[in-house]
Amino acid sequence: MDLDVLSITAHPDDTELTCGGTIIKMVQAGYKVGLLDLTRGESGTRGSVSLRAKESTRASKVMGIAYRDNLGLPDAALEHSREYKVKIAQKIRDLRPRTVILPYWKGRHPDHFIAGQIGYEACFLAGLARLPLKSRPYRPFKIIYASLYVPSVKPTFVVDITSQFEKKLDAILSYSSQFSARRDLRNLFPSRADLRDRVGSLARHFGLMIGVRYGEPFVTREVAAVEDIVSMPVKSI
Repeated sequence: MDLDVLSITAHPDDTELTCGGTIIKMVQAGYKVGLLDLTRGESGTRGSVSLRAKESTRASKVMGIAYRDNLGLPDAALEHSREYKVKIAQKIRDLRPRTVILPYWKGRHPDHFIAGQIGYEACFLAGLARLPLKSRPYRPFKIIYASLYVPSVKPTFVVDITSQFEKKLDAILSYSSQFSARRDLRNLFPSRADLRDRVGSLARHFGLMIGVRYGEPFVTREVAAVEDIVSMPVKSI
């Protein structure tokens, strides 16, 4: 399977929260999009492995993605293991994505930023011809980082998800086990009633950066090459 986009994250629901609107937008644009969850979220306070699997299936249908899998690595125990990197590298060879989305390489939750770090190294390993993996060597053309979990980081670019915002909310709400039964602004697990405010406020923050209602931020490590400064797809506001 040759994917156009592959999002690699630590837990079921991480993609939906950090870049779900962009994923939906790419699906609507006709691209073949896939998700790879590294763990089943079994160490989380809420839900169970089986329930979260059902919820991720439901969210996948909402987003309309072409592929989703879970590597079953240990939750709350991701580490810089060659075994883990090779497993991800094999998936990259199998799926051959042009663009890979990873979690930003710093943050509060170790699983999140370690997923970004080992995902980056796996993209490199996947291209080594002598690495004993199945299928042909392959490296993605582009790696970008979803930085919504680290709002203090200035994004390289922001994707307008105004038209996709409601569907993004629907995908997040598929994970009903992760919501509190009551409204509590100090609760790590928001209520369903509070979700729109929490998700919307962040999306509004980044949307304002590019003059739209809702946006999702991304960071790139590389400097972009530009051939034509007149037709650049970036508008100053």
